[in-house]
This record gives sequence, structure tokens and C-alpha cells, in this order.
Amino acid sequence: PGIAGNRYNTHYQRTFVCQYYPGASLSKNSIKDLMERIGMDGGRRREFYQKRLEQVSKDHHIAIDGTLKEDNSTENDLSAFSRKARVKGCKEISILYAYDIEQMEPLCCEVFPSNSIDASSYQAFIRNNNITHGIIIDDKGFPPSKIEEELKLRPDLHFLTPIKRNDKRIANNDMLSFQGVLTGADKHVLYCKKQIKGGRYLYTFKEITLAGAEEHAFIEKARSGKPFDLKKYAKKKDTFGVIVFESDMDMDPRTVYLCYDDRWLLELVFRAYKNDECLDETRVQNDFTVIGSEFINFLSAVITCRIIRKLIQLDLLKNMSYKELLEDLNSAWRTVDAPEPARSDDGCWVHTLEMVFEELEKLELSIPVPKPEPKKRGRPAKPKEDKPKRPRGRPRKNPIS
Repeated sequence: PGIAGNRYNTHYQRTFVCQYYPGASLSKNSIKDLMERIGMDGGRRREFYQKRLEQVSKDHHIAIDGTLKEDNSTENDLSAFSRKARVKGCKEISILYAYDIEQMEPLCCEVFPSNSIDASSYQAFIRNNNITHGIIIDDKGFPPSKIEEELKLRPDLHFLTPIKRNDKRIANNDMLSFQGVLTGADKHVLYCKKQIKGGRYLYTFKEITLAGAEEHAFIEKARSGKPFDLKKYAKKKDTFGVIVFESDMDMDPRTVYLCYDDRWLLELVFRAYKNDECLDETRVQNDFTVIGSEFINFLSAVITCRIIRKLIQLDLLKNMSYKELLEDLNSAWRTVDAPEPARSDDGCWVHTLEMVFEELEKLELSIPVPKPEPKKRGRPAKPKEDKPKRPRGRPRKNPIS
């Protein structure tokens, strides 16, 4: 990403990719042709996504969300002005992702015009990718009413969706009368759970810290000179820090809260997608090349998630970001004729820092130098002399005659 078309081959030649996959044709035209052919082969892409979706367990939670990506092309029908893009003056495309929270990686993706309504894209996304089982965790822009038919046809597919704070069902079912404090969560959270008409369930949570922050922000506006609306404050006071979910499943409130709390992982994927992988804009032109390039970007996102999962297991992201670690590893050069497996002391690494060696060794990309046994401190122990053993206890006195 971020490489001009006429520089593909240059970057290919300067990395070890040319050693592992020699003779690849990476001209600007060959790359464009590859993307276009991938975009045209919808059947093979769907087959690939279907194999990934079949591996999802029925009790896994699938987060669905989208992101907008700048695309000012005049040659494809996917590029359009979204509601937000009109202000910025640029066209965009919309990309929807499904993400397995338990596996911590994306399952499938699809490209839509940015001016399409989230709800209609939501229905088409489930249908086109044939998502048949799992628990869909989505956002307010994806109401379950838009996928009623899909839910009827897929009995193993369920949903967990937040509803708006002004939804009448909250007041009608007295969902702000909390039943207790949530245990097992990192934050202080009140909860309420009730079954409503139609057999569905509502779950209400009030995060105390968030409630204080929202109330503080509301009052702060009045301090900055804006008029304070007392009626509006009284109306919103009880809903500060509140989030209400609708679901077709009877679940433990703690499970519901933690599932949605883990949904931030998909936001991290999009953040890595745009910032770390530099995939925040597209440079291709027609519809098929856009779709093909986004499929390649999807593979990149999957690989990124697997790398991040491995780095978390090795505690390598405690003191640095993913992007900073990649910069460290990028500074580790190695000669082409170096023996394998790589050793930190084989003399084939080029101007590699000690701290980078430590990272390479943790990742098992280089075998560490054997450390000598530590020297024992102090004087050597004196040999023990054989001394006669003394009898234990006090000596007995002679009895008085």
C-alpha cells in the first residue's frame, strides 16, 4: 500500500519476497490485470468467504460494521458522495466487514457505494455472503427489522443490537429500573433485563463513569456561553451513560455486556487497516479493480490480525504499538546467502540493534546466542572434616546414693 504502480517491482527486488517467490511479474499493468480478474471472479471470492464462515461456531459472536474509504474515481459506479463526504468534498466507497470476536479476525467483506443506506447494505451483506449461524453484534445503523426474512430462513443466526435512547420500549418496559450491579466487568455497571412482547429481550446497562462524563460534557456547554436547557437536562439526566440492547436470545446480562464491549476489536481492525496498513484510500479505477483490490486488502487485514494476536501472546505490544514494532523489524537486514535457520551471532545480520535482536528472538525469527553459565559468587566452600558426633540432649546426672 502507498506504493506507486511503477515502483512495485523495485520494492519486490529489495525484499526477501523476491527470494521466496522468484520471477514474479509485478509491473503496473500486471497488478491491475490481477485485481480486475479477482474482482470479476465473484464465485471464487464467495467460495473463499464461505469456507471461513463455515468454521464459525454457533455460539461465536460476529461483529458487523463498515468504514468509508476515499475514492474520487470517475470511472466506477461504487464511488459516490456519502452524507459526511459532501462536507469534505470527496467521494468515498463503503466497505462492510464481518469479524469473529472469539477468533479475533475478519471473516468476509464486501464493497458498497458510500451513498447506500446502512440498513439496505446490511441485508445484502448477510444474503450475499450467506451468513447462516452465529450471534450478530452490530450498531444502531443496522436494525434487526431490516433482516427479518434472513433471520426466519436462518434459525441458527441471532442478533444483539443497541437501540436508541429515545425508543418508546425503554419507558414502556421500565428499563431504567435497574436490578443490580454487574459482576465480572472492569467497570462499574448497573443492569436490567426483561422479556418484552414478541418474545424478544431488552438489556439495559448504565456505566457510572460514562454517565458522569456525559453529564459533565452537557453542563460544560452552558459554561462556555451556550444557553442551559433545564427541561432537556431533566429529560436526559436518567439516560446518561445508558445503552440498551435488543436481542432474540435469552442471555446472561454479563455475557451481553462483555460481548458488546469486545466489539471494539473490530474498530482496532479498521484503525490498523487505515493507519498501519495505509489502506485509507484507493487508487484503482473501474468497479472490478476496486472489488479485487479490497479482496487483497481483506487478506492483508486477516494477516495483520493474526500477527497482532501472536504479538499479544508474546507480550510484545505492552510497551510499543504494532506500527512501532514493524519499524523495528524493518531495520533488521540480512544477507541473501545467509544460512538457515538464522542465528543472532552468525554474522549475517546487517546493522541490527540489540533491542531488535530481542524482538526477533521472541518471534523465533532468530536463534539467540547461548548464554554462559553465571559464575558463582563468594569463596569456594571448605571441605568438611569428619568429626566425632556429639550425643544429643543433656547429660544425665548420677543418682544420689
